[in-house]
Amino acid sequence: MSRGTTAYPRYLAPRLREALRDTPAVLIHGPRQCGKTTLARMVGESRGYRFVSFDDDALRAAARRDPVGFVAALPARSILDEVQRVPEIFASLKAVIDQRRTAGRFILTGSANVLLVPALADSLAGRMGLLRLHPLAQCELGRKSPRFLYALFGKGFRTSIATPLGGELATRIVGGGYPAALVRKLPARRRAWYRDLVETQIQHDVRDMTRIHSFEALPRLLSLAAAYTARLINVSDLSAPFEINRQTIHDYVTVLERIYLLERLPPWHSNRLSRLVKTPKLHMADTGLACALLGVDAAALNKDRQRLGPMLETFVLQELRRQASWRPEPTEFFHYRDRDDFEVDIVIEQGSVAVAGVEVKAAASVSEADFRGLRKLRDAAGSRFTAGVVLYDGSASIDFGDKLFAVPLRMLWDH
Repeated sequence: MSRGTTAYPRYLAPRLREALRDTPAVLIHGPRQCGKTTLARMVGESRGYRFVSFDDDALRAAARRDPVGFVAALPARSILDEVQRVPEIFASLKAVIDQRRTAGRFILTGSANVLLVPALADSLAGRMGLLRLHPLAQCELGRKSPRFLYALFGKGFRTSIATPLGGELATRIVGGGYPAALVRKLPARRRAWYRDLVETQIQHDVRDMTRIHSFEALPRLLSLAAAYTARLINVSDLSAPFEINRQTIHDYVTVLERIYLLERLPPWHSNRLSRLVKTPKLHMADTGLACALLGVDAAALNKDRQRLGPMLETFVLQELRRQASWRPEPTEFFHYRDRDDFEVDIVIEQGSVAVAGVEVKAAASVSEADFRGLRKLRDAAGSRFTAGVVLYDGSASIDFGDKLFAVPLRMLWDH
């Protein structure tokens, strides 16, 4: 079986179909090569949508030269791919939509955060549905129907047995979720693909949206960030290898966030607590990319436990983000840390009514001490707290009482 994009279900597809039934334009945004175009065409072309890619130089030039005429000539239903490359057409799209408020008029895709482009934010506000597509989740790769978040915000986890991942865990972390990377079995070929991905995003998307001049610093900064994944952001440490000031490094991190290669995980806060650490954590957006930039294969990662821990934390965060993107409930992610060294790797809020915590460890055993941060979070969240989970590479799902559970890592996607 091919391991290309079409080999796996995309669990965001039902939300796209639903949005097209009542919204004039739907934007699928996310990193390059994560499957946005394939998803848009899979859903759209069976419904008669015409595909237009602004990676095509001639089409991009035509749209920029005469945006009004270009949009007027589009078929009744169109897929506009990599729309961030032609912000000139946003006002024309608005005009066409306002003339005829037809549901499902446009499917847009974007590989940079086009929501930060003022022309788009102003033109299509209230006219556009937003869907974030991530690289493939582990449950998509395994064609599983994940229940982890339902249990986390529902009735908790029943006692059960699962097979520990063992060495398979490092293989999954290094593989990541980019479809085209997963096709490449040789680690050297995968690393080459990731380097090409970074180069493409910097040359295309960064040049289109910013006036940064030192483009050569961005791949180096991204590689450094890969080594710092799951740590509190320290701009001084990130700027140390460069002859660049702290503010510029901060700006570069922001640029890498806007093309979905890095992300900052903000600190969770509560009015009940005054000693919280307010520094965000830095995470790579995909562990396959991170490991490729560091030149780490599965065998090396499995041996290097100091590196495995942070990579696993990022891996779990991204799996949870991917699963949350398919759910209609608004979901936000944070980390928790206070000045007394209590911490929780991942805090998840569902709207304003529910809070859950996830602590991640690579070990095969779990003890009461592993729940110290989750207990602090539970007390701070009060009645909003639904569950606290220690994910570990063991075999038993265990109820530790008072909404606290130990859950095997495999059950994150195979539950």
